[in-house]
Parts: sequence; C-alpha cells; structure tokens
Amino acid sequence: MPDNDPVTDARPDPVRHVLVLPDRDAAEEVAEALTERFGVPEEPHLVRDALAGEDDAEDAQWLVVVEDPAGALDPAALDAFAAEYEGWLEAE
Repeated sequence: MPDNDPVTDARPDPVRHVLVLPDRDAAEEVAEALTERFGVPEEPHLVRDALAGEDDAEDAQWLVVVEDPAGALDPAALDAFAAEYEGWLEAE
C-alpha cells in the first residue's frame, strides 16, 4: 500500500484586525472608508469598548473589527489608516 502525502490546506488562516478609535464618529467613518480604500469583503463590525470602571460613554473607545479571511490586508497600512483618525491597529 503506498504512503499517502499529508493533506494541506493552501489557504492562509483567517485573520481578524481590530482598529481602536477614540469615539463612535471616527469608528463609523473608518468602517465606511475601509470598503473604499481597502476593498474589505465584509462590512466591519463596530464595538463599544468602555474603559475599566467607566460608565460614561465619553470614556469609551470604539473598535472596528475587520474580518480578513484571505489574510490579504496589510497590518502596517491599516495601522497608518487608523492613525489618520487618531487610532491604531491593536496588536494581537
């Protein structure tokens, strides 16, 4: 009986990018602009991230979660893009 070669999946592991923005307005602008600028296939998700112990909405950061199933987005470009809105790409 011949030996079988291991089965490999040539697709990269899916990647999730999280952009941290200072407020909801910036997060909404970034989410809209991501499709135009980077051609993201799925609409990004917005998530309110309240700082520990803070109940005031003014003290919340907003996250823009971008699914990147093909692993095609450049993290450095995303970080630079978020910086235009006073945000950053969260390192995983």
